Amino acid sequence: MKIAIYTRELKIGDNSFIKEMFQALEENNIEVLVCKVFSESFFDGFDVSKYPVFSSYQELDEVDFLFSIGGDGTLLETVDLVRDSNIPVLGINTGRLGYLSSITTDEIRYAIESIVSGKFELDSRSLLALDTSEKFFGDKNYALNEVTVQKKDTSSMITIHVYLNDEFLNSYWADGLIVSTPTGSTAYSLSCNGPIVLPDSGNIIITPIAPHNLNVRPLVISDDTKITLKIEGRTDNFLTAIDSCSVTMPITTEIEINKALHKVNLIRFNEYNLLSTLRNKLMWGLDKRN
Repeated sequence: MKIAIYTRELKIGDNSFIKEMFQALEENNIEVLVCKVFSESFFDGFDVSKYPVFSSYQELDEVDFLFSIGGDGTLLETVDLVRDSNIPVLGINTGRLGYLSSITTDEIRYAIESIVSGKFELDSRSLLALDTSEKFFGDKNYALNEVTVQKKDTSSMITIHVYLNDEFLNSYWADGLIVSTPTGSTAYSLSCNGPIVLPDSGNIIITPIAPHNLNVRPLVISDDTKITLKIEGRTDNFLTAIDSCSVTMPITTEIEINKALHKVNLIRFNEYNLLSTLRNKLMWGLDKRN
């Protein structure tokens, strides 16, 4: 078995957890690849330099699992690493909310033993694929959470003309527009009053950002719908973001968004319960009246 380990950054407080993780991996005779951040780190006498280093998805051909250490933002970056390889991803939360990450650092030994013994499930999450004529994102054009278009400056709003399967839906006069997967319904879309949608619902959510017309509400559509966006504004450019990666595009750019042909597989253990996670992470029921 071979496992790749990815993180954005490591903190001093992660030292004991990292040592325990590597010890558990070695005890189970698991081959390990690490990202560059690990190769440049020192863990209180624990030698990480002996592990081979990977820097791109091309080097993960024979990897069985990928560990993402950090918050949800770190896990989102693994979408570009696993791509359509179907490599399962385990999110280990060292961040704040950690909605996508399934375990805490205290559970790492249990998680590794469960993976070795096959006591886990795969939670397949849909992705959005973005397409533009000039390929601004290259081949990194998949979003696990959302695709967002926004005004580039802090003054004038933009107008986003939206078409569903080439049929006109609406012109949104707003600061921007979020096109979200069910996974992303608890992310940026939620903060803009979008609905929470369960991961296996087969939907896409369209949520305006600060719309000027107050009767314009978020919309839930089928995920087999082609979405086309045409932008107007007083400036020459606007911003488009795929999860946490953003680029500036000319105002004349037309964007097409579809459900991607592949999915991302997240590792979940037998004790995981989606509805329980929803209640706990969003702190539902903490009102004393409940």
